[in-house]
Amino acid sequence: MPRNKPDVELYSYGIYTKWNKLSKQLPKLKEITTQIPVNPEVEFGYVLKIKKAKGEILEYEIHHPPFKDQDGKIVPPFTGEVLINSNDWEFFLGDTVWEPYDDKAGEWILVTRLQNKEIARKKFILFLP
Repeated sequence: MPRNKPDVELYSYGIYTKWNKLSKQLPKLKEITTQIPVNPEVEFGYVLKIKKAKGEILEYEIHHPPFKDQDGKIVPPFTGEVLINSNDWEFFLGDTVWEPYDDKAGEWILVTRLQNKEIARKKFILFLP
């Protein structure tokens, strides 16, 4: 039997309230923008609304400017996956900045894939105020 095609909506993007990963609550949108000031605790990203995809695996990537880890190595893009556990599901993909702040400024690209197809991509420009 053929699968239903999932419905995907890029619901919102920009600056959000601080997000608690352990909570079921998504952060609240504060401002729609792709220009993000590099301020302590700024939370940015996007919210997807996905229907008809229960049981599927959502993959994500966060490409960021080159910065180094504590061992002096360039940090690779952040990647991960999450199981969609409902047929009416919301997902926040985002990040925040941390010290040192200077190396976090630049282009950040957030990408989400479902069933090996890109379903969302957003570029954010982080700048030093």
